[in-house]
Amino acid sequence: MKAKHKTIKSHKDLYDSIYNEIKESINFDKKKESRYFLFKGAFYLSLLLFSYTSLYFITNPVLYVMDFVLLGYSIVFLCFNFAHDLSHHAIFKNARVNNFLFECIYTIVGAHPEAWKKRHTKSHHFAPNVENFDTDLSITDIIRVLPQSPKKWYHKYQYLYAPIAYTTYTIYWALLKDFISLKKFSPEHGIKQKVAYYLRFVFCKVFYFTYLIVFPIIFSEQNVQLVVIGFITMHLIQSLYILFTFFITHHVEKANYPTADNFGVINTSWFMNQIKSSNDFYPFSNIANFIFGGVNNHIAHHLYPHINHYYYPKVNKILFGRLRESGIEPNVSTYFGGIRSHLKHLKNMGQ
Repeated sequence: MKAKHKTIKSHKDLYDSIYNEIKESINFDKKKESRYFLFKGAFYLSLLLFSYTSLYFITNPVLYVMDFVLLGYSIVFLCFNFAHDLSHHAIFKNARVNNFLFECIYTIVGAHPEAWKKRHTKSHHFAPNVENFDTDLSITDIIRVLPQSPKKWYHKYQYLYAPIAYTTYTIYWALLKDFISLKKFSPEHGIKQKVAYYLRFVFCKVFYFTYLIVFPIIFSEQNVQLVVIGFITMHLIQSLYILFTFFITHHVEKANYPTADNFGVINTSWFMNQIKSSNDFYPFSNIANFIFGGVNNHIAHHLYPHINHYYYPKVNKILFGRLRESGIEPNVSTYFGGIRSHLKHLKNMGQ
């Protein structure tokens, strides 16, 4: 079933008015933007290369595992700061360049780029927090975030076990989730396109496990057991950080969960769906924007995904002002305040 939002003219007019003000008020300086991304790319790539090459020189077991953790964070930061915008073709004018770099980064992450991009841009961005239309809601039945979803006895304790469960997600994604999605969501194309799709999938997985496990086992100073321990530890910490960061952008106490009727009509406008189902943290901070790559500015990203995160602090000054003038209060928290609110939301969903 194809979904559609309610048409509310005042919301559309407000969206258009805000966007026009953004275009008129902000100087979209491509030179400054290019310097920003060049510096950021050099910074995060250097961090990644340093932490990765160090795997082949460190002899101390504790430092070796810590370096694996640093590598995991550097991969996440590269993904946050580039892959997200690249998936929306928001950094370069050339769509092929955006897509090529996006696929390169996601291959380093170990996730199948094409499957994620399709789910993210076509499903999640269209109807965030809407059951049956936002594929991000179908991760697992162990965690209940939707008010209308079935409640099990164990959900009463989910706010306690969720942080432990969250540590397993990225390794589950790399080892199982993409393979399940490959079987379930294989593209209905011709044979040649299918073969290319599967070949890219295989290359992504082979590359990931080769550069993170096989090469360190063969060429580093450490034994197999320590390499595997480092790899698993990296995933446990990386996964917890990723899931908390993404969950606080949509699943906190004040977040809305719109519903669709039997005809697929969602009971709110697209404009309000994007605003009220999202949560920002430090929306005006250039430092937070540099670290999180605009993930912390989720409302602006959902409304204007074609604008890259370099401009989000400036966009938010206009966006938040206009929304509040219109009686619409955006959801905002700190990072750790967002985590507390997320866990409280889980507790409420289990009662």
